Amino acid sequence: MRHAAAALVLLTAALSVSATPMEWRGSRGWGPGGPYARHYDPHSVVTVRGEVLAVESFATTGMSPGAHVTLRAAQETLSVHLGPEWYISTQDTTIEPGDTIEVTGSRATVDGKPVVIAAEVVKGDQLLRLRDDRGFPAWAGWRHREPRG
Repeated sequence: MRHAAAALVLLTAALSVSATPMEWRGSRGWGPGGPYARHYDPHSVVTVRGEVLAVESFATTGMSPGAHVTLRAAQETLSVHLGPEWYISTQDTTIEPGDTIEVTGSRATVDGKPVVIAAEVVKGDQLLRLRDDRGFPAWAGWRHREPRG
């Protein structure tokens, strides 16, 4: 009887776990399926070149801080969102005020403000790849699955 009760408890626990949708932990709001990620539109991708005026943090509701640069391009000054600070700070490429960079990314509106969500940043001969062509973030790459078809 004791073995049957233990088996029932294990079966119930297994069923409750499998019935619960899987949540990605650790993305801190930056996950590929989250609200912020939905701002990236592969159809609105632009490439701009300019001088970095400032490198700062930005915050948006429900997310850990992000890294942001203010870029003075030929025709405008842009707000460029790079990605989560916890990811950007681990990269070999550093971006500082005064640097000349080329950014490829999606024009979007985040929190009512126009931004470019960066997919790639080129600084000299260095390439900082932040997203793939569909906008899938590099910091979530180990979870990446190719679409089945």
